[in-house]
Amino acid sequence: MLTIEILHEEVEELSASVQDQIMQCLQKAAELEGVNGEVVITMVTDERIHELNRDYRGVDRPTDVLSFALNEGGEEEPDIFLDEEELDEYPNMLGDIIISVSKAVSQANDYGHSFEREICFLAVHGFLHLLGYDHGTEEEEKAMFSRQEEVLQAIGLTR
Repeated sequence: MLTIEILHEEVEELSASVQDQIMQCLQKAAELEGVNGEVVITMVTDERIHELNRDYRGVDRPTDVLSFALNEGGEEEPDIFLDEEELDEYPNMLGDIIISVSKAVSQANDYGHSFEREICFLAVHGFLHLLGYDHGTEEEEKAMFSRQEEVLQAIGLTR
């Protein structure tokens, strides 16, 4: 089971039905990937995602979605040794997904599909990045976008 928290930073709160669809998408993605844990999704303005993209990725422009994985485990991170009982006390914090609501609106219009499909697409895209998916090569992109479509179709969000 995936625990999902949706926050709104300086944007109008999404309707309950749209938030439910996002949660349904991510639950399906987690089920297909065989993972449990916690994810925080923050809906933001273009200005905010621009700042984050510039500060954390060195890309000075707005984007549609950013992901910040919390359990990637880099070389500089210390090893933490916990026994099975202690591990059960700590949730699997997968990370944060940041989505630009206005970018989702404009992309839905550009692609000719619903806002719900676009916002769910971005949420699943961000989620898969948290799990290690990437789209740096043609092969990686094919695998990631195929999984995204599988998730969206499984809950009926087709183009």
